[in-house]
Amino acid sequence: MELILKYFPQLSEQQIKQFEALLPLYKDWNSKINVISRKDIDELYLRHVLHSLGIAKVMSFADGSSILDVGTGGGFPGVPLAILFPECQFHLVDSINKKLKVINGVTEALELDNIKTTHSRVESINEQFDFIVSRAVTAMPEFTKWVKGKIKREQKNEFKNGILYLKGGDLTEELKQYKTVKAFLLSDYFIEDFFETKKVVYLPMKYK
Repeated sequence: MELILKYFPQLSEQQIKQFEALLPLYKDWNSKINVISRKDIDELYLRHVLHSLGIAKVMSFADGSSILDVGTGGGFPGVPLAILFPECQFHLVDSINKKLKVINGVTEALELDNIKTTHSRVESINEQFDFIVSRAVTAMPEFTKWVKGKIKREQKNEFKNGILYLKGGDLTEELKQYKTVKAFLLSDYFIEDFFETKKVVYLPMKYK
């Protein structure tokens, strides 16, 4: 938890309580439904929470923004971002229902009313959002096909509406077809070794 406060010192008391509650909640749920590996659960704040919040270092969502989290798994990056941006609406989607059961349990315990979950493939979601976030569920060309037409026309943020994607490694080949893409190194924001090759990839997208 000190790790979160180190990089996000302006948290409210409520947000601190919610972030502190994540570890016991995920440990409890993970013992029933395995959504995080045993090794990772002990490093939840580094490998999952802070990694998710890397998106917030790149861009701060304006109040009223709507964000779709695709293939959310155990709720990352959606849950930490929803705690950090209580005035934004988050829609977390996954094709594996038991994972959403964990997220629903966590959000209920934290009294987060800005998260909605749907058990579905993202192609079946018939809504539009300001931003689409995800953690390396597939290669970007495939991902852009999945989320085509799901970006709103109206802009309310510092960045144009689009994708904010957490990914690691050398992405040169994967991203070469995108002229407007930007990759932000998380090692510019966080000093821990874990972030050495991690990036936030930002791709502005055309609306429908």
